[in-house]
Parts: sequence; structure tokens; C-alpha cells
Amino acid sequence: MRVVVAPDSFGGTLSARDAAEAIATGWRRAAPADDVRVVPLADGGTGFAEVLQAALGGTLHELPVTGPLGGTVTGSWLRVGDTAYLEAAAACGLHHVPRERRTPDVARSATSRGVGELLAAARDAGARRIVVGLGGSATTDGGAGMLAALGAVPLGEDGTPLPDGGAPLARCAALGPVPHLDGIELVTAADVDNPLLGTHGAAAVFGPQKGADATAVAELDAALAVFAGVLDAATGTDVRDEPAAGAAGGLGAALLALGARRESGAGLVRTLTGLDAELDAAAASGGLAVTGEGSFDWQSLRGKLVTAVARGAADRGMPCLVLAGQVSVGRREAGAAGVDATYAVADESGLEASLADPAGTLASLAAQVARRWSR
Repeated sequence: MRVVVAPDSFGGTLSARDAAEAIATGWRRAAPADDVRVVPLADGGTGFAEVLQAALGGTLHELPVTGPLGGTVTGSWLRVGDTAYLEAAAACGLHHVPRERRTPDVARSATSRGVGELLAAARDAGARRIVVGLGGSATTDGGAGMLAALGAVPLGEDGTPLPDGGAPLARCAALGPVPHLDGIELVTAADVDNPLLGTHGAAAVFGPQKGADATAVAELDAALAVFAGVLDAATGTDVRDEPAAGAAGGLGAALLALGARRESGAGLVRTLTGLDAELDAAAASGGLAVTGEGSFDWQSLRGKLVTAVARGAADRGMPCLVLAGQVSVGRREAGAAGVDATYAVADESGLEASLADPAGTLASLAAQVARRWSR
């Protein structure tokens, strides 16, 4: 039978390509007669540009940009014809912040400035359509750093520029001149549909993984509320309750205020990589789909990649399995999303072993799953 292996990246341990190859290796070991097709995916977060270049070709442009901590990192954007694909995480991703530095103070001050520098580079190179993949960020600054890099500097009551980061936005009173992207179609490819503020917002949901404690979360949420009002006054667009405004620490809010059109990151990649054609062929052979990510949790059910793969399989009456580093979604919730079964590397091999050898332990899990599901 045909098996479509279409995972996202596994956090900071495996790229989508490496995860897909590990699953395929394990599956083929246990079921050598199966036709295993590898389709690495991304939903807007880490690996977005790499996955699209593998599917579409194009030219990857690298340049030094401001990282989330203020130093310099290597950012990149992919050009395919007149379209530029930007991966926000390349500039302000959480992988740029060592675990020991993920503190409340860093969560308050991390900046998305590098994303604005990438966007400016793509604009200046003549791109007519710019697609920004959102996800995996270390920031909770509402996209203020990105806007500052484009000239729309957040200003205090006295007209002086504010420091980078989300917390200083509590004192934001105005923005510098808002950039006009005349003739450029701006698209956000978001991996989640969270609003900007509140219990499901950027600070409350994603702040803790970036180092924010309860006090910092409350400060950042209040600061983003102030900034949302400033964005509204400057652009005439109220983004507070817009789906995906809270993506990438509120970077989605700033892009939507600039007139960006929102697309599902998972849906976009699903189309561009030809996943549907692979699922069609697998369904015709009585096959199945295998997807996965580092942690299959409740956030996964809010528009992330695994749900897009599961929906695609369910639409064809085909089983979909999730292999993840860790699983915290219940069977009923997974089933409602179109997932037939979930398997965790940590449960099979132990968390320590899975971190020490992520590819090997994932391949081992895939072999066990293949023995249960392959015909």
C-alpha cells in the first residue's frame, strides 16, 4: 500500500525533512513492500522556506539581520518568480534563544526587528507578492520591531523612540510614518488562529514557552492592548479580535494592520507541495497518511499542520496517524480532528533517549507503528 509521510519539524530536534526521512526509514524497515512517499511540510513556522524551496525551487537569499536578542543572525528569504517567501522564525525564532536565556526579562524585550529587515530586502529586490510565514517566534512585541525596521517606529508620549520589545509598548503613544507597500500583495501564512489579546492571545498562550512568567504575561498582554489601539489609530484597522493576530507573538497583528491577507500556512504549503495529489494516490491504493510534530497538544488543533493533513486524509476516507515527540491530546479530541491514532516517541523510548537520538528513536517508533498498520 502507499503511505504518505508528511510531518512538520520536531521543534529544535529535527527539521521536517529529517523527521520525514526518519519515519520513512523506520516504516520501510518494518514494511518493505509499502510504497512510502515523503512530503516534508511546514505550517508557516520553522522550516517554511526550506520546505517550499524543496517543492518549488527558487533562489534563497541570505543576509545578516537583527535577531530576537538584538544581536545579528543570518536571515533568509526565498524568491520564486515575483513572489518572496519569508520565514519569520529565521529572524526572530525561539531557536535563536538558548533555553537558559528564556527568562521573563528576555520575553519582555525580544524583538521582531529582523523580520522587517527581511521584508524590506524582499521589497527592495522587486518582489510583487510577499508571503510571511508566522510561527516559532521568540517575541511578544506585536510586530513593533518589524514596523520599526520599516520606518514606523513606536514612540512614547514625548515623541522619542521606545526600546525594542513588547513591554515598552505599554508607553506607546504613536507610530512613525506607516510604510506603504504600494503594488505589493502582502500575505500572512499563519500556523495558529489565536487573537492578539486575552486568555487565548499571544502573551497568555505563547509567552510562557518564551520565558514569560505570570507577571510578564500580564504586562505583555496589557502592553499589546495599548499597542493595538495605536495600530488602529495609525492604520484605521482594529486587529484585536482578528484570527491569527496573535500569531508569532502578535507579529500577525502588525501585518494585518498593514493590509496583509491571511492564509492558512498549512493549507498554503499543502497546496504548493502537491500533498493532495499524494493523498489521492494513497487513498486509491487503500493507503494511509502519517504526520507529526514535536508536541501534539491542544495548540495543534488550532489550525496547525497536523490537522490539515488529517482533514485531507479524512476527506478521502483514509486513516491518518500522528507520530510526535510527546502527545497530550486525548483520543476523542484527536478523533474529532480526523486523527485515527497517536503515538509518542517519549512513551516508547523515554524522553531522555528521544532527545539524545531524535532520528533513531523516531524511526524505531515508526517501525513499531508500521507493524500494526501495514497490510
